[in-house]
Amino acid sequence: MHKYFPQTIHDQKKMLDEIGASSIDDLFHAIPDTLKYHGTFDLPLSLGDFQLTKHMQEKQAMNASLTVFRGAGAFDHYIPTVVRNITTRQEFLTSYTPYQPEVAQGTLQYIFEYQSIVSELTGMDVSNASMYDGTTATAEAMYMAYGITGKSTICVSKTLNDHILEVIETYAYFRNIDIRYVEEKNGHIDLTGIDELLQDSMGIIVQSPNKYGIIETYEDLSDKVHQHKGLFIFNREGQALSLLKTPKDEGADIACGDLQALGIPLSSGGPYIGYLATNQTYIRKLPGRICGLTKDVDGKRAFVLTLQAREQHIRRDKANSNICSNQSLNALAVTVYVSSLGKKGLKDVAQACLNGAYHFKNMLLKTGLFEDVYKHAHFKEFTLKYLGDPTSLNTLVRQHGFLGPVIQNNQMVTFAVTEKRTIEDMQAFVEVLQ
Repeated sequence: MHKYFPQTIHDQKKMLDEIGASSIDDLFHAIPDTLKYHGTFDLPLSLGDFQLTKHMQEKQAMNASLTVFRGAGAFDHYIPTVVRNITTRQEFLTSYTPYQPEVAQGTLQYIFEYQSIVSELTGMDVSNASMYDGTTATAEAMYMAYGITGKSTICVSKTLNDHILEVIETYAYFRNIDIRYVEEKNGHIDLTGIDELLQDSMGIIVQSPNKYGIIETYEDLSDKVHQHKGLFIFNREGQALSLLKTPKDEGADIACGDLQALGIPLSSGGPYIGYLATNQTYIRKLPGRICGLTKDVDGKRAFVLTLQAREQHIRRDKANSNICSNQSLNALAVTVYVSSLGKKGLKDVAQACLNGAYHFKNMLLKTGLFEDVYKHAHFKEFTLKYLGDPTSLNTLVRQHGFLGPVIQNNQMVTFAVTEKRTIEDMQAFVEVLQ
C-alpha cells in the first residue's frame, strides 16, 4: 500500500471489476502507444542537500539564455524587484481561498485593488477577481455571451492569435456552439458581409492589437453587433491598455485579455493571468468571484466576497462557468507592478516599446531582406515578409543567442520589442542577418 494511496490491492481489483477493466493500464488505452515512454528514468535513489542543489544548478545551466524578439501574448518585459519581494512574502505565498473574511482581509484587499485597476484600464464597470490566462478568459467571455443571449452561434475574427482561436474552438465544441469566422484582409478583419454573419449570433470576438501586432479599428462594428442584439467582445493585451483607447471607448460589452506583460515573467509558458471585465448590466454572468468593500459591525472598512457565480456556490445548471481557484498570486503581482509604476510609468514603458518596435522595423527593412506588406499602425509587435525561409532565419538567429519572430503564413514573420531590447540588441540581430 503506497502511503499516498490508501486503496489496497483488493480495493483496486474491486474498482477495476466494477468498470470492466482488467488492469490499471487499461484506463490509459486511449493514449497512443507512440506517446508512452517505455524506458527507465534512471533516477538516483537520493541525494544530499548540497549534492541536489549542485545537480539542479547544472541542469539549469543547460538552458539557453536568449534575447527575445518574440511575443504572441507572452512578452519579455522588465519586472521591478519590488514585485518579487512582495509576492514572495509568506503571508501571500501561503494564502489560498479567502472564504473567511475575518482572517483574509489582506488577500481580499489586494483582489479588490486588482479589480479596481482592471476596471480603470479597460473603462468597464466591473472586473472579476482574475482568470487563468488571456486565452481562457476570451473563451469564458464567449460563455458569458452564450448565457446572456441564449444564442448558440458566435462570430470570431481570424486575426485573433492562433492559440486563442484554438481554445475558443475547444470551448465551443463542448458547449455545442457554432463558430462563424470573419475573414481577414490585408492584416485587418474584413467586415464585408458582416451583417449577414451577425444574423442570429450571440455577438463577435475581436482582438486589437491583433496577431500581426496591427492596431485594428472597428468603426461602427459595435453598433452593428448591438443592432443584431449581440455582444461585442474585445480582446486586448494588458500593456496596450495603458496607451490605446479603452475597450469601453471601443464599444465593448465584455473586455478580456492577458495581463502577463504587467509583472509576470515568461516562466517557460506560464502560469499567466487573464482579465475579464464587463458592464454593470452583466455582472451576474461574470464567472469566478468578485470582492467588494463594505463596513463591519464597528463601522470599519472591510473587504468581502460579494459575488461567486460558480458551480460550487450556486446550482450547477445556473453556473455560467466552473472556474475555481484563479491566478490570485499573479493578480497580486499585477497589482504591485501597476501600483509601483503608476499611470505615468505605465505609459512611459508602453511608449518605449512602441518606439523600439518602429525603430527595429526600420532597421530590418534597411537590410533589404524584408518587405513591409501591411503598412498599418502597430504597437510593440509588427509583421514583415521575410524574403527567404523563415524557419532557417529562426535557426540562424537562435545559434547567435536570439529568439526570433513568430512565423505566420506566406513568409510573414511577427517580431516583438519590449523596453528591455536595446539599440545594441537590435544592431546585433541585424548584424547576424547581414
